[in-house]
Amino acid sequence: MAQFSTFPRSRLLILCPNSVQSLLPVTPISRAEALLESHRIEDVIQLADQQRKKVQARLVVDANEVDELAYVYQKIGMRCLFETRFEDAGFCLFQGELDPRILISYFPDLRGALLDGDPTLDVFAGVAECMPPYDSIDDIILANLVLNYSPFLAPTTRSAPPTTELRRLLRVAAYDMLEVFLRKWRRVRGDSGTPALRSIVDTVLAKLFAQGEKTTDLYSLIAESDVIILPEVEPVFRATGRYSALCKIYSKRGHDAPLLEVWSKLVEGEWTDDEIPDPLSDMFALLTTRRDRALIQQWGVWLAGKDVERALKLLTAQSSAKRGKKAEDEAAMLERIRAVNPDAAARFLEHLVLQKRRTDPSLHTELALTYVGDVISLLSDEATSRLWRAKASSYASSPSPVSFFAYFEATTPASRAKHARLRTALFLQTSSTYDASAARARLAPLAPLLAPELAIIAGKLGDAQEALSLLARTVHDHTSAAAFCTSRGAVIPPRAAAHLAELAGLAAWAPAPPAAAAADAPVENTEETKRLLHILLAIYTADATPSATHPDKPPQPHPCASPSPSPSPSQQSTSTPTPPTSAAEAAAAQLLSSHATSFDPPTVLSMIPPRWPIRTISLYLVRALRIAAHAAHERALVKALATGQNLAVTDAAHAQLRAAGALIEEAVDEDEDDGVAEVDGGGEGDLVLDEKAALGSGVPASMAVDLPVRGKTERADADAGAGAGAGAEAEVVGSWMSGRTSVDNRD
Repeated sequence: MAQFSTFPRSRLLILCPNSVQSLLPVTPISRAEALLESHRIEDVIQLADQQRKKVQARLVVDANEVDELAYVYQKIGMRCLFETRFEDAGFCLFQGELDPRILISYFPDLRGALLDGDPTLDVFAGVAECMPPYDSIDDIILANLVLNYSPFLAPTTRSAPPTTELRRLLRVAAYDMLEVFLRKWRRVRGDSGTPALRSIVDTVLAKLFAQGEKTTDLYSLIAESDVIILPEVEPVFRATGRYSALCKIYSKRGHDAPLLEVWSKLVEGEWTDDEIPDPLSDMFALLTTRRDRALIQQWGVWLAGKDVERALKLLTAQSSAKRGKKAEDEAAMLERIRAVNPDAAARFLEHLVLQKRRTDPSLHTELALTYVGDVISLLSDEATSRLWRAKASSYASSPSPVSFFAYFEATTPASRAKHARLRTALFLQTSSTYDASAARARLAPLAPLLAPELAIIAGKLGDAQEALSLLARTVHDHTSAAAFCTSRGAVIPPRAAAHLAELAGLAAWAPAPPAAAAADAPVENTEETKRLLHILLAIYTADATPSATHPDKPPQPHPCASPSPSPSPSQQSTSTPTPPTSAAEAAAAQLLSSHATSFDPPTVLSMIPPRWPIRTISLYLVRALRIAAHAAHERALVKALATGQNLAVTDAAHAQLRAAGALIEEAVDEDEDDGVAEVDGGGEGDLVLDEKAALGSGVPASMAVDLPVRGKTERADADAGAGAGAGAEAEVVGSWMSGRTSVDNRD
């Protein structure tokens, strides 16, 4: 939109016959235009500066003079811009208070879409006429070069090497001019500009700083300005590698998603920026601070492939959602982590099962199979396999009062293999929802070496015979075999599992305290315990029988033991010593003596092989006899106590009956009815014995009264109830309690 300048004012009028004329003074505008037509640029700039100083020196500034001065400066600036005198152009355009958007419009790479919303701007009509008729500053430079050097440069003015370098220098000068102009405008007139204009200026300045590698100025602008148009500067920052500036502006405005994307590309090495030394830590810090569930789920999986420890800590610390939704999210998260990093997926699965206590059978089965797979893969190492075989052989060769896993933990050096095996055993024992059949199928090929683990799984499947056979015959772990019988089929009882986990540094795999306390409740005398103990005893006796039938048969080596060379003839003994007690006999004797109350002596004697010496089960027999004697004495004491209590109750009841009085109905013989009165309305043979007769007639209570009972006369002492026979008192009490006594309400 063109803005017309005000006409000069005349102070001298000339009246003519046919007209009125005025003498106009020479105005700055006319003088400037005359100088411009003569191409006296320096003179016109000097003229404008003088006029500016005069205007500024006045106390009251005339608005018309200010507009005239602005017009002159703008016109000078446009002429200088056309002639590529960029320094003078910038100075004059700023003094003329040119709208920055007009100057920005000549820089398409900086303009972008900033001017698309308002394509029309206000400008003086005279200035609009002299504006360079080109779309970009490059076109202005090229037109000026063609005007000055064509056709003197070959092959063309555009492509000649001298003009190419000159074009580059002039372009740099043009951009410097724009930068200076915008800096001064922002510092001097920024507060008076509209928000939209300030936003455009700051955005263009940010682009100029990014392209000119002025990092300090760019960071200061980002820190000061809140109106930079982000979509405009993003492509420039990315193209110029200003990733740190891009992160700063994202962080300032809370744009976490694009900020994380920039950091991720820096971590991947796709982008580089020396000013961001540790983008991975920055990502963890941001996600930890924000606690945004969507962002954590989006980037936590990606981070699991870079730093497992911190990624799992981040993923497991996110807020809880609804139960059903959370289970679905956790399953999906597990699958995504597995696609990125299987080791991280196993750790996350451990967290769900061990920390969150998820009871989903699929999760428990997956974790169990993962542990089993780790143990099997470790056995592919010859050193690990040889060490574990040696441990199994040494444990089986020498009786030990501790379980195999306790022995393994105490004697095996710390290593990843040791940790993996103990972890697997503890989980197989403490978890009750995994698919034990699948785990047994994976471990079956390694049955001799991993017999303890197979025994645990057999117990989970309810195969007590298999579990006890593995423990007693293959592992020779008699401690765990006995514990299996008394702890509801657990090879590692809860209390022992908690202790083992503490020793091995596997607290996460220990059973929950409430479950451990409940599982450790006494179960010694239950029928299931007795059944399992009898199965174990049968295994011991069956193992000991062949040695009696074939005394010359050498003992079989442990399945995990390496074959040893035969002794030389010089090393063989010439005498036949007394064969020691076999391991099965010793284990059976220990079992019988430890759980004597659970074994029936006749059953035990029928199961013990005849060849066993009496000393093998002597301790059990002694304890069985003591138990039997104790039970007999206890029964006698209980019977005596009950008898005494019955007598005390009888005495108390008799005293109460005598004090209350009663009519006792008894049936007597017909021929013996003397002294007995018939009851009115009563049946034949019904008699009434009035016990109150003596009390009501004033006879002392201590006098004896003849009471006919069943036709016979007995003496009853009213004061000494104990003098009467206990049988008679019991009969009287029983008759009264049975309802055959009617109470006489007479005095």
